[in-house]
Amino acid sequence: MSKYQLDKQRIQRSFDRAAARYDEVAVLQREVGGRMLERMDLIRLQPDTILDIGAGTGWCSQALLQRYRKARLISADLAPAMLRIAAGRGSVWERWRRRHAFVAADLEQLPFADASVDLLFSNLTLQWCPNPGQAFSEMRRVLKPGGLLMFSTFGPDTLRELRHSWQAADDYTHVSAFADMHDIGDLVLESRFADPVMDSESFTLTYRDVRGLMRDLKMLGARNATAGRPRGLTGRQRFARMAESYEQYRQEGVLPATYEVVYGHAWAPERCVSRQRGGESAVSLAQMRSAIRRRKT
Repeated sequence: MSKYQLDKQRIQRSFDRAAARYDEVAVLQREVGGRMLERMDLIRLQPDTILDIGAGTGWCSQALLQRYRKARLISADLAPAMLRIAAGRGSVWERWRRRHAFVAADLEQLPFADASVDLLFSNLTLQWCPNPGQAFSEMRRVLKPGGLLMFSTFGPDTLRELRHSWQAADDYTHVSAFADMHDIGDLVLESRFADPVMDSESFTLTYRDVRGLMRDLKMLGARNATAGRPRGLTGRQRFARMAESYEQYRQEGVLPATYEVVYGHAWAPERCVSRQRGGESAVSLAQMRSAIRRRKT
């Protein structure tokens, strides 16, 4: 097993513990979510059913409900404590409750029917999947023909300063290995999505010291969940070596923490689904033309 293999139970526990204070430090998550929502302005879509997978405390879910006022929305997350925060946001959500459901769900085993969702929205969640190929296959399964997948995830430059600094301290893994944009694009295609579009951008958060960064990561629930993590407490000497190594990145009195964000969207092909024994399906010329016209508008 790779030392970077993720422990899903540990991921769930970490986010459950972090739920109460998550919103205090989820600045980047809200920024990326907002940029994803801005991209929706360029896409003509009036979904009946939306799935916000990895919804966390529900910031994007609320924005999606306000944008698509006639849609039914499902907020799903691996961590039940996150969903309790989302469901209890208060009076601003009350008028939406009748068309808003909350479901504890694993992105790699979605508890939803085939072809049941028009829009699947996933903000900074895929990086927590041990098997992202399975996650894309599941998202493809639940999308209706012509449905849209909109997602973001972290790329390999994420927390590179922290990763390199820990390498100077010991041989354990302290930061996950995030997938390259091109590898993610390959998984999208392998999962039979159509017309994928991928791009990326970098964000830099700054801290007075490395302890501030580590505190924020803990409050976010972004704990080390790799198989190669140290099993006991990190010793003071190792932490001091890491912190000393991190100082090489200090600029203008602050320490940077880089996050590479990969964005993607793709469509579930519009086609006639056949349940025949041979598994064959047919795509009419009219359907193909309809799909092309819709994506040009």
